[in-house]
Amino acid sequence: MKQQSEVLLSEKKYQGEAKMRNHFTVLDEPIKAGGGDTGPTPVEYLLTAIGGCVAMTLRMYAERKDWNLGEIKVIVSQKEALTSSGIKKSLIEEISFENKITAEQRIKLLEIAGKCPVAKMVKGETEIATSIV
Repeated sequence: MKQQSEVLLSEKKYQGEAKMRNHFTVLDEPIKAGGGDTGPTPVEYLLTAIGGCVAMTLRMYAERKDWNLGEIKVIVSQKEALTSSGIKKSLIEEISFENKITAEQRIKLLEIAGKCPVAKMVKGETEIATSIV
């Protein structure tokens, strides 16, 4: 299945509209960055995509194992650290479940979280071919 997102940036500086299948979302930059703050930033959408993918990947695995995790919460945040070679950015995922899990389940679910296709893309496992048409 081909997945695609089309983004059209308006005349309103950084405000854009994204179309995915039959769904539309707005993206923008905060006012302090020169935008109108009419929607999440591209980075916030990326963090959301990773969190959503991790949660769905965990749910699919848990269903196959007949594990009742209850609600799954994934918080993904960007961390910046000043190093000797400049600012280094990294992502932090915090996963929690409504229901208690065993130590063995914890180990397996951490492994499965790393198999999320979006996170794998971000880690550099997907080639990006760019062109101007």
